[in-house]
Amino acid sequence: MRVLVSGAAGFLGSYLTDALLAEGNFVVGVDNLCTGSIHNVKHLEHEPRFELLEHDICRQFDPGAVDYVFNFASPASPVDYARLGVETLRVGSEGTRNMLEIARKYGAKFLHASTSECYGDPSVHPQTEDYWGNVNPVGPRSVYDEAKRFSEALTMAYHRYYNVDTHLVRIFNTYGPRLQHDDGRVISNFMIQALRGEDITVYGEGAQTRSFCYVSDEIDGILGLSRTGEHYPVNVGNPHEWTILECAKAVIRVTGSKSKICFEPLPQDDPLQRQPDISKAKRLFGWEPKIDLETGLKLSLEYFRSFVETHA
Repeated sequence: MRVLVSGAAGFLGSYLTDALLAEGNFVVGVDNLCTGSIHNVKHLEHEPRFELLEHDICRQFDPGAVDYVFNFASPASPVDYARLGVETLRVGSEGTRNMLEIARKYGAKFLHASTSECYGDPSVHPQTEDYWGNVNPVGPRSVYDEAKRFSEALTMAYHRYYNVDTHLVRIFNTYGPRLQHDDGRVISNFMIQALRGEDITVYGEGAQTRSFCYVSDEIDGILGLSRTGEHYPVNVGNPHEWTILECAKAVIRVTGSKSKICFEPLPQDDPLQRQPDISKAKRLFGWEPKIDLETGLKLSLEYFRSFVETHA
């Protein structure tokens, strides 16, 4: 296939690109590099089946005929979408529409990268796909949450009104090498602080929970969904629930750090619980993650250690 991947220089987008190339596909990546990094795809600079367009998908473009469109372009970390709030809303609306129009024009299948943030601070636990969420539409996180919720609505509209073959994956916390070091996410923050011997910052009492999925498991789930006939959202995440405090302690164990844990006030609208029900993914395409948190942290250790040593 000839595949279009937006956000191809981002964390997940670059791994997805690698996986699609490994299957023998041709990949056209598009990224404006506002949060993605050229280093994430540098290993592909001599790959004849890959080309990267430096372009903002909020502006219309035509990549030529494609068989599949994977829409992964968006700031995704709290630091990035706080800094790029309007851009985040635009890429979730104008950008998603432009990608859907490409799929519609060429009769391509379409998969949109959505998020567990659609559930907000959930009152249902664990979260199933039929839960509509508890989201503050005007809070500081709303630029990301509502961009993704609108993208889901737009994707379903293109399926219903234009018969585009669409898919929606709700991605839960994912980590691994290539994760930005300064993006405000739990794993990257904790790993960098631990390797520098700094205090590890935990917000609130650390009792809020997250479910951490290693990147190779996440990509396997996304590709599994892409081959189904399912059009409604599907959770792809690790169903094992960790408190943030437990995660901090796991990072200290894996890194061998002497870091202490310090506590800061909980940010506004920070979800208190996050755990996917993945029974739908299991039923549809037999997927469940294989890599537990401590194993994934060990697999990520050299990447974060190299960064710390390089930036000492």
